[in-house]
Amino acid sequence: MVFSSLVFLYAFLPLCLLFYRIPRSSRGRNTVLLVFSLIFYAWGEPVWILQMLLSGTLIYLFGLLIDKSRALPRQKKLYLGLALTSALLPLFIFKYSGFFMENLSALLGLHLTIPQLTMPIGISFYTFQIISYAVDLSRGDCRVQKNLADFWLYEALFPQLIAGPIVRYVDVEHEIYERSTTANDLAEGLKRFVTGLAKKTIVANYAGSIVEQTWGSGRLSSLSSLEMLLGCIAFTFQIYYDFSAYSDMAIGLGRIFGFHFKENFNYPYIASSVTDFWRRWHISLGTFFRDYVYIPLGGNRKHQYFNILLVWFLTGFWHGASWNFIIWGLYFCAFLVLEKTLLLARLQRSSRVLQILYMIPIVLFGWAIFYFTDLSQLSIFFRRLFGLDGAVFAGLEARLLFRQNWLFFALAMLGACPVFPWLKKRYPLTQSARFRASGLYLGVTLVRVLGLLLLSTAALAGQSFNPFLYFRF
Repeated sequence: MVFSSLVFLYAFLPLCLLFYRIPRSSRGRNTVLLVFSLIFYAWGEPVWILQMLLSGTLIYLFGLLIDKSRALPRQKKLYLGLALTSALLPLFIFKYSGFFMENLSALLGLHLTIPQLTMPIGISFYTFQIISYAVDLSRGDCRVQKNLADFWLYEALFPQLIAGPIVRYVDVEHEIYERSTTANDLAEGLKRFVTGLAKKTIVANYAGSIVEQTWGSGRLSSLSSLEMLLGCIAFTFQIYYDFSAYSDMAIGLGRIFGFHFKENFNYPYIASSVTDFWRRWHISLGTFFRDYVYIPLGGNRKHQYFNILLVWFLTGFWHGASWNFIIWGLYFCAFLVLEKTLLLARLQRSSRVLQILYMIPIVLFGWAIFYFTDLSQLSIFFRRLFGLDGAVFAGLEARLLFRQNWLFFALAMLGACPVFPWLKKRYPLTQSARFRASGLYLGVTLVRVLGLLLLSTAALAGQSFNPFLYFRF
């Protein structure tokens, strides 16, 4: 089930809210949320519930052992190692075993049987979540969870189960035991959810249609340079609005149920450098690798460049078992090292416009590497983009496509800029408690929410293709 579906909007979510309000105790409400979370996950792939719950149960049990062995460092490390192995092994089997077998077979000239396994949806996200619990528990950063059902709730909580953000146990530990939803939480949560829904159904899906007309058209080798560029721009907006929309909806839903998830995006397309871009994009993944890989390896104190290389190799590989993702991670690693050694100080002294003009082409080409899992198609993209094999710059179809969509691209870029935060700073009175309690503010907010909901519903009714890009990771 996806958030941007009529079944979720008009059946699952209303029923969940209705049943959630019946119990008065946190225990009862946790039970309701757990049941609905399992239904949400089982909607498309019921068999994989057992795998998810098994992984969670093993980490829960190892957590009890880690907690009991706090005075025995060697024993605690052993249990932590076993916990990490039990969490990562299913991820390796389902996501990476085919990749390794295929490449080993090609390298050694063997005819190995390549396993064709269906990857459980969301496994990359919930695996990292339960890992964060085991590591933080061993460090003493959180208390042990002694109730298995509550641990399953943390692992399976449907607002962020399938595509993040990656929620660390320490960030929601207190709210699992005790939380409340105020009228303001409900209003802000609904507003955030509907905003994300509109970003997905109206902007991301439209950008995706342009990607399908260009990169996904099946005629890649005959596209003009302009069509390649328009496809690149469209995918750049599609992946941002798609993923940030899911994060918006997850954060909004979390707030409706009393959970406060951290932000996952911070206007990455206005970043001043590649380094700044990755502080703003998929923040939960970046902080995970920073706190659990980069810093434990020594951070910037020892073997810094090796640590950066390993982190970005893992970042790329986390996204998919394909060489293009590894290349994508190493591509950004190269720019991050280049900035750290040579460019960052110069960029900080340059104008804001020059900083963005430097960053945008790097990110655009990076998304092309990310999109094309077939390296031969990636090669065609770059050759056609730069006219290296006789590609014309702009044929008739390319010019029509540009004329039809230039305004969309301009508005999408405007939407990716911090316009509303700028307005809030410029007109601080609009953020006062008195104004926000006024009938004008409440009326405008209600019209905005209902308007976006109706527009999103209309868009969903007319669309047949509506997946979230990050579901496949």
